[in-house]
Amino acid sequence: MKLLQKITFVQVLMMPMVIWIVPMTYGTHDHGHGHGHGHGHGHHAPEAGWLDARATFYGDINGGETHQGACGYGDLHKQGFGLATAALSTALFNNGSTCGACYEIKCANSPQWCLPGSIKITATNFCPPDPSNKKDSWCNPPQKHFDLSQPMFLKIAQYKAGVVPVRYRRIHCTKTGGVKFEIKGNPHFVMILPYNVGGAGDVKELCIKGTNTDWIKMQKNWGQIWNTGVVLTGQCLSFRITTSDGARKDFMDVTPTNWGFNGQSYDAKSNF
Repeated sequence: MKLLQKITFVQVLMMPMVIWIVPMTYGTHDHGHGHGHGHGHGHHAPEAGWLDARATFYGDINGGETHQGACGYGDLHKQGFGLATAALSTALFNNGSTCGACYEIKCANSPQWCLPGSIKITATNFCPPDPSNKKDSWCNPPQKHFDLSQPMFLKIAQYKAGVVPVRYRRIHCTKTGGVKFEIKGNPHFVMILPYNVGGAGDVKELCIKGTNTDWIKMQKNWGQIWNTGVVLTGQCLSFRITTSDGARKDFMDVTPTNWGFNGQSYDAKSNF
């Protein structure tokens, strides 16, 4: 395929993400942010391993508006994430490298609004900054912020709070079943979305191997979607994942030889 055609193809693939993010910005700032309580972090010494941040919510009580997004994940229920998800601010999102990471979060230092206990979530989306809003845009750099699904927010704080100080820590991702690989693209441009990744959860490097090839290092496209221009049709595909903590695992012969490009997912049957 000519270079111009490849560039055009990538631009087309990128368009759904850009179109989606704009309305998500409005949803983020229209829900509870307007309550304006603006609680501070307090002056208590942080617990070992826990860091300070803030949290809000977006979407409705059923998780509406929380699907799709800047990590490339699709139907979060189908993919096993459910409603236990969050959009991360710029300071935490790391240009999509943090997609798939797992966190434990609890409300802190706001007795009026906090509820006891903690939640465990997976990073699946990006909470975009709003440079024009200097007061209530909690996702502006350098703030560390989690925009939770509404059901998850209500597990740790009251709805009327709108925004609350929280403490958070990275945790091991515990997933049911094997790592899954979704395939899209065309014969000249294969795109892979790994999901349901255990361990650290966030994929640092992805390699692909056909029956007749050596390992091929894939390029990050956006979020957790990876691509290669090597033609691999008609071959069983294997994958090598390296997560952010340096753990590496090979998933051999994950697909049959007749795999396609229409978004089929294949289960590797094993996990980290």
